[in-house]
Amino acid sequence: SRRTVTLVVTGLLLAVFMSALDGMIMATAMRTVADSLHGQTLQAWATTGYLITATMSLPLYGKLSDIFGRKRLYMVAIALFLLGSLLCATSQSMYELALYRGIQGLGAGGLMTLAFTIISDVVSPRERVGGLFAGSDSFLGIEGWRWIFLVNLPIGLITLVVVGKLFTLKSVRVPQRVDYWGATSLVIALVPLLLVAEQGKEWGWASPLSLTLFALGAAGAVWFLLVER
Repeated sequence: SRRTVTLVVTGLLLAVFMSALDGMIMATAMRTVADSLHGQTLQAWATTGYLITATMSLPLYGKLSDIFGRKRLYMVAIALFLLGSLLCATSQSMYELALYRGIQGLGAGGLMTLAFTIISDVVSPRERVGGLFAGSDSFLGIEGWRWIFLVNLPIGLITLVVVGKLFTLKSVRVPQRVDYWGATSLVIALVPLLLVAEQGKEWGWASPLSLTLFALGAAGAVWFLLVER
């Protein structure tokens, strides 16, 4: 029924909001947390551990939900996120916090991706905005599917004007060392492995392309460790 669909979508959005709220709170509170756990030089690992596990688990949730069902996997994702949250609250060191944030990330990887997947399962295409555009042959002389992207333009322009006019708080520029090589090596380590996780079955796990990506990911991981060391 429409009421049930509304409640399900509300529940999904609450889970997405929980994940987004956690990220916003941690970004603000990390300095205080690091001071309390006497690990200021290690605080980046709490963020990195979360991002790595969340990124690595994203494609897996999609595949596993096809096998075991959306509901079961989404509840697993929520449970992992809550377990990680509880463990983070008991952390006695930054190493423990980084480990527990990694568990949180395993859950966070499924919260958003499965939310949109479940919405597409329970809401018919004609009731979705995307379905409205994609189902139209043309609108104002432009193919319907192109409006999926064009609709962002007026919203984005209004946002630019509002933020540009009303956001007047001046920030103080603080010199920082940006870890460009660390970010680059992390991307080289993760992206090839994600590609293999997504397409390895089709390509063949021992195909030249898969083996090349495995080697590239391993090289990126070694480079990342050397850079951070």
